[in-house]
Amino acid sequence: MPTSTARVLALLEILQGGGLRTVPDLAARLGVDERTVRRYVGHLLDLGVPVDAVRGRHGGYRLAPGYRLPPLMFTEEEALAVLLGLLAGRRTGLSARDVAAGESAAAKLRRVLPGRLAQRLEALLETVGFTGPPRAAAPPEAGVLLELAGAARHQHPVALTYSDRRGRVSDRTVLPYGLVAHSGRWYLTAADRAAGDGEVRTFRLDRITALSVQSGSFEIPAGFDPVATVLDGIARTPWAHEVVLRIRADVAHIRRQLPAGLATLSPAGAGAASAAPEEADDGAREDSAGAGWVEVRLNAERLEWIPAVLAAVDRPFVIERPAALRDLVHALARRLDEHATADGSDGTGT
Repeated sequence: MPTSTARVLALLEILQGGGLRTVPDLAARLGVDERTVRRYVGHLLDLGVPVDAVRGRHGGYRLAPGYRLPPLMFTEEEALAVLLGLLAGRRTGLSARDVAAGESAAAKLRRVLPGRLAQRLEALLETVGFTGPPRAAAPPEAGVLLELAGAARHQHPVALTYSDRRGRVSDRTVLPYGLVAHSGRWYLTAADRAAGDGEVRTFRLDRITALSVQSGSFEIPAGFDPVATVLDGIARTPWAHEVVLRIRADVAHIRRQLPAGLATLSPAGAGAASAAPEEADDGAREDSAGAGWVEVRLNAERLEWIPAVLAAVDRPFVIERPAALRDLVHALARRLDEHATADGSDGTGT
């Protein structure tokens, strides 16, 4: 049950919507009787909120003309932190009631912010997409995030200075399509004019060292999905090792250990079994072209972490490449067997 204080604030929120509100209408919206509505109005008057009472058959209550709550004195960093916190809560599986409360709080915040800052934050809400739970990473500068959000919303080109994953710095002009927050990092999806063919690329915001919004406009392709583009781009980024394997399990089970953005999954081909490497275990190769097998592709700088993930998946699998991964899997199996059969004579056993 909402407290009386919450209902008083709800009454103020209704009156701020403008117009004359009748007592029966207010009572119905607040879930109280008409006498309680009048008491709540008295509380607002005690707080210095100028509520006008209009008498007569069609009378009721309204806020005095020109009354507005004073603007919140937030810096851009503070306002961005509050609004992103509300947005993240809404996007991470809260209950429907909490989502409604978050929406209401965000609306109140935007309404009382200074006009220019409110518009920039509104642009961010319209252009951002979220994926899974975040990881620890350095956040982008608020100015970079807001500038790119405004450019994406109004479809203006952006000139930026960018440092790629190998540290190479370049100046380029891009057409920003959307922003995506994924696993603790922020990404920009944009068509790169330097590519010549308008290829859509993904840029990490923490690698942008300078930017300026340009004049002109462009059209975002119909049906473009920034989140899908970022996940696909991350999964296809060239790394030291290209890993290809097949796992006999359903996609949902595999995704618990290999989420989107880390690996791409697809049904295994009918002829896959004949191509299985000779080094693979016979048990793993058996029926590897049958129903239920999923092809898994991922890129990695190091292979050492993958055997433990495959052990956690705990389903039959066939490693197609690289051969070094098979060696690491066998090495992990030997270590686990040694640990499991240790007699404790060295004082470390149980």
